[in-house]
Amino acid sequence: MKKKKPTSLKQALKKKLNKKELSLVVTSYDMVGDIAIIEIPIELEKKEKIIAKTLLDLHKNINVVVKKAGVHKGVYRTQNMFILAGEDRKETVHRENNIEIKLDIEKVYFSVRLSTERKRIMEQVKKDEEVLVMFSGVSPYCLVIAKNTDAKRVYGVEINPAAHKYAEENVKLNKLDGKIKLYNGDVRMVVPRLRKKFDRVLMPLPKEGEGFLDVALKAVKEEGRIHFYDFEHEKDINLAKEKVKESCRKFKKKCRILRTVKCGQVGPREYRLCVDFKVIS
Repeated sequence: MKKKKPTSLKQALKKKLNKKELSLVVTSYDMVGDIAIIEIPIELEKKEKIIAKTLLDLHKNINVVVKKAGVHKGVYRTQNMFILAGEDRKETVHRENNIEIKLDIEKVYFSVRLSTERKRIMEQVKKDEEVLVMFSGVSPYCLVIAKNTDAKRVYGVEINPAAHKYAEENVKLNKLDGKIKLYNGDVRMVVPRLRKKFDRVLMPLPKEGEGFLDVALKAVKEEGRIHFYDFEHEKDINLAKEKVKESCRKFKKKCRILRTVKCGQVGPREYRLCVDFKVIS
């Protein structure tokens, strides 16, 4: 009788780890292209390569297994990654929302978990809109919008030279040369030099985005929309809206909050939020 293959990671690790170790295994992981990004608790560090190799053998679509080391840090929001199993590389091509995104998971910031959020924003974009994406990274928002909507043009501004280089590659990869314009630099310096007003401005920088609301407010047309991202605890969700209202008061702009959307949990009872708001005349 043919032996059944294990279908889950814990099942596959049953004979390799003891009960206590097995109970500590984190079975969820992120897939960026063909790279699995896993979390290894401190108690299992001595068994991390066994866990990684088991996961690699379990799924044919995984060619590299890495573990996160530390948190996102610095202006570029990058995170160290260590290869535990599979091929010796950190570059991959990720597919979502009808686009392909080439990136190095250690050199740039990219969140696979925001795929649904990118689609949500894309679905709001109207024909002939000019869209500005601040902190655009490898340009996932730019690509999704340019590929799937009738926007006139999408502009991306990114400070990380490595992310900007990948973004340029991604525009060519997706054959979107005529629809996307990319700039490498600090949004505070670059955006005013564009001397343009936009129908829609995206601000996918939750940790420090509040400090750039003035740039977005100056760049958006009257009746235009801004998507402001923020991290807040469950009990402080209304704070995100208050930050928007306070900035609008400070810079003498009128705004109407359209909605506040939870677009991911980043910790115990802590969420990534997006405040969609309209600047009114």
